[in-house]
Amino acid sequence: MRRLLPLLAAVCLLAGAASAGTFSFSADSMTGAMTKGRERVILDGNAVVVSDSMTIRADRIELYGEDFRYADCSGNVSMVDGDRGLRLTTARLLYDREDKLSKLSGPSVMEDRQSGVVVKGDYIEHDDKRDIALIQINVRILKDDIVCRSEFARYDRGANTLELSGSPYVKKGSDEYRASLISVNLDTEDIVLDGSVSGTVSSAEGDDDQEAQPPQTEPGPAAPDVQEPSAPDGDVESTP
Repeated sequence: MRRLLPLLAAVCLLAGAASAGTFSFSADSMTGAMTKGRERVILDGNAVVVSDSMTIRADRIELYGEDFRYADCSGNVSMVDGDRGLRLTTARLLYDREDKLSKLSGPSVMEDRQSGVVVKGDYIEHDDKRDIALIQINVRILKDDIVCRSEFARYDRGANTLELSGSPYVKKGSDEYRASLISVNLDTEDIVLDGSVSGTVSSAEGDDDQEAQPPQTEPGPAAPDVQEPSAPDGDVESTP
């Protein structure tokens, strides 16, 4: 019972410090300091933090800063925002509860379930207030039959547009595009290429034209010459 008292006291202080917004947590164990100005709490094992509509799960979560503004999460990290239809998974996450800013490090995935977009990269920075995500290193973005690759990308969730740079490549169906800078409107699927443009486009119309041409047939063997039979020698036909 004595071991539970410090933990319960810390929980009460943490809830009071975070009263500026909806905030709760749970974990297998907790350690930390509650001194004013040096607040720091470490949640170990099945750690969960809920802030407003955001739920964060990780093996370890460290909360620090004024009113526990920052959450440093590591190990099997996932973040779900039910109101915005977002799910993020990563190796490490730093989340600013006040500015609503998420920084994902290591192989990371952001699933935008509202627009059907999947974003992958080794670093993702999502600004929830501006509704913009910046993605760097090994960028992969998927939506329906559109596949995008680059080293840098800017995903504007509000406008549902992409800006790709750093050897960008876009494949739409069987068509492929390359340029110095590629912009994609994910609503209209319009693609704008700028600088060192190249691509491969399959023309279905051309295929139809080709199919519409009558097939050429191989010429058959020539018919043998047929000669009229000649009358026998000595027989002379008389004309009436």
